[in-house]
Amino acid sequence: MSGTTEPVDKAFVEETGEEPKMPGHEAAMGDKPEWEPRYPGSGRLKGKVAIVTGGDSGIGRATAVLFAREGANVAIAYLEEDDDARITADAIEQEGGEALLHEGDLGDPAVGKALVAKVIDKWGRLDVLVNNAGEQHPDKNIEDITVEQLQRTFQTNIFSMFYLVQAARPHLKKGAAIVNCTSVTMYQGASELLDYSATKGAITAFTRSLSENLVGDGIRVNAVAPGPIWTPLNPFGGASPEKMEHFGEGTPMGRPGQPNEVAPAFLFLACEDSSYMSGQVLHPNGGTIVNG
Repeated sequence: MSGTTEPVDKAFVEETGEEPKMPGHEAAMGDKPEWEPRYPGSGRLKGKVAIVTGGDSGIGRATAVLFAREGANVAIAYLEEDDDARITADAIEQEGGEALLHEGDLGDPAVGKALVAKVIDKWGRLDVLVNNAGEQHPDKNIEDITVEQLQRTFQTNIFSMFYLVQAARPHLKKGAAIVNCTSVTMYQGASELLDYSATKGAITAFTRSLSENLVGDGIRVNAVAPGPIWTPLNPFGGASPEKMEHFGEGTPMGRPGQPNEVAPAFLFLACEDSSYMSGQVLHPNGGTIVNG
């Protein structure tokens, strides 16, 4: 067909500005999340290289630093919070690991490709990919979810995982692990987080399907489904003020979790301790029974 041109990528949706305080700076939180590893390392990721998205704060920071304690060099991807990212990088280095920072919106396929290229250029390998970055916007009525917000939430939470796995796949060898972050909302539902919980359902299905796709090549794919965890995501606009007043109290344990109570689940699925697990989901959620 004459006169054809290369297709133009028009899919990327810019930040909507509906939650201007998001994604939020952990450094600005009065009640600081607990992210420091709680136990000595045992070399479970010695010599490995990991990417942790959303690694500047919250669960991502706790996971990145725990990986470093276990011997890994860690690249963290983050949207724009340079101060938080630098704290994470310093903590990784204090644990004896090397850190690489990569700022950008992973909803843009080019950002993930650039991240992987930097990792390979610096360390020459990639062993663990943690897809943790996400965003959420509370709305009490489905009519209030704008087209831009809907597209943006799916772009950040699930499309970015496709993009990053596509970029990483040529470098993932036998023994590599992918760990995705889904949520208790996928199993329970969430009346004010219709678009967010829908993306988490997609992530769980993606995890199971990607596992089937890659397990024959010796690459394991699993997920973690946290419950209410004290991170910048909720207090900086990710939950309504009414929800924040009683955040985490509805769990059987009666409290929100801390990032360093979730990070060990990511470590377990990233290392050889879980060598006979793929396509599975772990549930650090305060005791909520979800049967999934």
